[in-house]
Amino acid sequence: MKFSRLKLGIAAFLAVGTAAMGIAAQSETPDLLQSLERGMWQLRAVGGGTSTAGVSQYCAGDPRMLAQIKHGANAQCSHFVVRSTPTSVTISYSCKGAGQGLTTIRKESPRLIQIQSQGIHDGSPFSFSVEGRRSASC
Repeated sequence: MKFSRLKLGIAAFLAVGTAAMGIAAQSETPDLLQSLERGMWQLRAVGGGTSTAGVSQYCAGDPRMLAQIKHGANAQCSHFVVRSTPTSVTISYSCKGAGQGLTTIRKESPRLIQIQSQGIHDGSPFSFSVEGRRSASC
């Protein structure tokens, strides 16, 4: 009987610990995004074509919003950092009732980034690659 309670206690401890780690990972802003300058970013399609990002400028008061450009800053999205290095970050996000996405941001400098994003927005798939340049305050 004691062995069963011990197993149950360990399982509960692991479940709570794992859930807590997931919540912490979702609410943290990766160091790479913290190092980017806040403000207006000009977005240009990589390769010279038109971008399907839906915007050509983006005001980023919170750098995490660069991960969900297609869904916009007003969408209620939860973020999960899939991978983070000093020069790139990959974020999976889900927006209640509006879709989800997977975005990789590669930092070339605090004012120059490359963004690749794909996912579902309002029931339709999207995929785009843009170069972002910090241009002004907003």
